[in-house]
Amino acid sequence: MTSQQCNTGNLQCCNSVQSASSGSVSHLLGILGIVVANPNVPVGVTCSSISAIGVSGESCNAQPVCCENNKFNGLIAIGCSPVNLNL
Repeated sequence: MTSQQCNTGNLQCCNSVQSASSGSVSHLLGILGIVVANPNVPVGVTCSSISAIGVSGESCNAQPVCCENNKFNGLIAIGCSPVNLNL
């Protein structure tokens, strides 16, 4: 077990994380037909899974987060919380 594991979902590396109500994220959610009940929920954009931090070649140069719902092929991830990988 490492300190970088998530309690709320999978560890992701997202290019940006914004609220669902922000202009670009809201537009993207609309195009995809995704309804988010809480406009303040953090949404990760362009995310990829981080399977093993510390393994050669595995790093996150953007924003590491734990996301509850990443069923959209990495385009977006819903319910993201920041993670500090420098522990």
